[in-house]
Order: sequence, then C-alpha cells, then structure tokens
Amino acid sequence: MKTFKHLILAVFSCFIMVSCGDKKDKKKEGFSYENKAETTNEVKNDINDVVITANDAMQFNKKEIRVKAGAPVKITLKHLGKMDKNVMGHNFVLLKSGTDLVAFGNKAATSKETEYIPEAGKDVIAHTKLIGGGETAVVEFEAPAKGTYEFLCSFPGHYAIMKGTFIVE
Repeated sequence: MKTFKHLILAVFSCFIMVSCGDKKDKKKEGFSYENKAETTNEVKNDINDVVITANDAMQFNKKEIRVKAGAPVKITLKHLGKMDKNVMGHNFVLLKSGTDLVAFGNKAATSKETEYIPEAGKDVIAHTKLIGGGETAVVEFEAPAKGTYEFLCSFPGHYAIMKGTFIVE
C-alpha cells in the first residue's frame, strides 16, 4: 500500500510539473484552447484530411471534427509532447455509434498487449497506433454513415479528458 501511494504521488507530481510549464513553450508547441477555427476541419478535394495533436498534458487540440459523408477520411495524429508512449502514450480511436465511451475506456485500460484496443476492436470504426512524444500516426478509412460519433484516446485514464465528437455530414 505504501508503494502504491508513492507511485500515485510520483505520477501526480509529473502531471503538475508538465502542466506548470512556461507559457512560451506551449505556444511554441502549437497548443490551443477553444479556438473555434480549430474545432472543425476543411474538406479538400473530396478527402476529409484532419490533423489532430495531443500533448503531455493529456489534451487533444480538437473537441469536434466534421467530415463529409461518402469520402475517404485521413486522420493524422501528432504527439507534441516529449514523454515515451509507455508513460504518456496517445492514440485516436473512433467508436461505433452506440458504444459506451466509459465502458470502452475501462476495457481498454486492461488491453496493453493490443495497444489499449479491447476485444479486437469490435466497437471501433478506426484507430491509430499508440504513439509517444514526437511521433506521428496516420489512419485512413471511409467516412461512416451520417451521424455523430465519439472519439477518444484509449491509453489508461485518458478517455476522461481526451475525447470529442466526430460528426459526419
């Protein structure tokens, strides 16, 4: 129990140090908070090309992604942080309609051997591989039917903060 408390304290301390960094560094790394221009993507040449970033403070730069129905989708995930994927790994996971995000996130936390994608991805439309600081991952797929879907990072505990809405128009 004592070791567990020390581990929790160490992890919490790391998060505090990362989130208390110099504001200049955050701007340099391209972080953004609630910038309406960044909450949607532009559809170019019938290809839904979306770039989404993640960081060491467990944040995506987008809470909403809009894509055109019937066109290919290309999601590029960039990890702007510096931490290794075993400590602060991120991925992009698009869930099928009707999937319970919390239940999926809890199952994902126990699926380390499959990069936190549980049950062979039966509740998943598409996902990137798990990446660490400085890495980039790309996934391409056909846009699902018109509607609203949820996306998240399935690394243990991240889904509570790193989530958003994927809208197919």
